[in-house]
Amino acid sequence: MAPTYNRDTRASELVSFHAAQITGKIILITGASPGSLGESFVKQVAVAKPAVFILAGRSIPKMQGLIDQLHTTYPEIVVRPLALNLLSFADVRKAAETVNSWADVPRIDILVNNAGIMAVPYKLTEDGLESQLQTNHLSHFLFTNLLMRKVLASKSPRVVIVSSGVHRIGHIRWSDYNFNEGKHYQRWLAYGQSKTANALMALSLAKRLGSQGVLAFSICPGVSYTNLAAHGMNDQASFAADLTEMDNMYGNKWLWGMDEMHIKDIDQGAATHVFAAFDTSIKEHNGAFLSDCHIANQDQEEVYSWATSEIDAERLWTLSERLVGQEFNY
Repeated sequence: MAPTYNRDTRASELVSFHAAQITGKIILITGASPGSLGESFVKQVAVAKPAVFILAGRSIPKMQGLIDQLHTTYPEIVVRPLALNLLSFADVRKAAETVNSWADVPRIDILVNNAGIMAVPYKLTEDGLESQLQTNHLSHFLFTNLLMRKVLASKSPRVVIVSSGVHRIGHIRWSDYNFNEGKHYQRWLAYGQSKTANALMALSLAKRLGSQGVLAFSICPGVSYTNLAAHGMNDQASFAADLTEMDNMYGNKWLWGMDEMHIKDIDQGAATHVFAAFDTSIKEHNGAFLSDCHIANQDQEEVYSWATSEIDAERLWTLSERLVGQEFNY
């Protein structure tokens, strides 16, 4: 029987319990830079000896310390660095083409879409899209679909998409996803929109590909002080001011109050990543939003309705295809 998990559960505990599901797997994760939850996930999961780690990030040199550590401590694990710039669809296509060309990587068992930016100033990408929406959702949408042939080659494929509890304040702005070219921009609303998109993408993948064996989950990892803070939470005063503004706009004192925020260490922060990637008890909940290593409860407002709507998921899929310039049918 699987143990009961909670917000204090550690990735290292889960890896020990799920070692049999990890050994021999080919795992691709985006965003494994120093001090990130992605790096924590890799370090913990490596203990159970997956066959291959594909580490995708904008800067391979920044990941070199992790690469070297894996080579030294776990020489039997094949480590493949992959340059991936999520601010450019052209670069995403190039990265996917690279992975698809690797004959020694015939499948992808676990794809963890972990990379992201948070609460950054307004910026349009070279593709003309708000940077958080493109980095956090659209580029992962494109990357995942371009790799789907190798995902489907796995006997038990999973896609894990890192969302956030901040989805609560950011439903999809269907007719104004670029915030009126920045005139109506609020960085946390934009972040929330991208995190809602993450949840809806998992739901779409489950519905479209569940019959072919794909399991897809979105997750809220909780709050950890990681390198993501460099994008928007780098000082408590600025963050507290943003939360006060959100309180005034939406009245969600229980959500945003700094006194109630539970801070996880980086081992705890990666626990729900591991749970989503390897736990066998959640197979019957394909497409679910996970929080603190369990299926999120909508009645307890762990996940909001706009992040669990199959209608919105289908609508977002269609919009995402239009924005990336490619349709995907399986």
